[in-house]
Amino acid sequence: MNCDEFVELVTVFLDGAMDEPTELRFLTHLTRCDDCEICLDQFKQTIAILGELPAESLPAPSLPGEASDRLRGAFRAMRRG
Repeated sequence: MNCDEFVELVTVFLDGAMDEPTELRFLTHLTRCDDCEICLDQFKQTIAILGELPAESLPAPSLPGEASDRLRGAFRAMRRG
């Protein structure tokens, strides 16, 4: 697995929806790549922070696919420096 594949699968992993062979590849990559470890940690921190916000303070999602794509793009850009 490479870093791009890893980033594409982070939310699947965090949702617990990853099949076993893919999860093994994901975790193996994670043990070898400090950048992806940081990326996963940032996703977890973001989810935790958003989970603390009251529901009424969050905007209603209008374009969930586009928002997801932008978030992945932002993490990729951060990783590249």
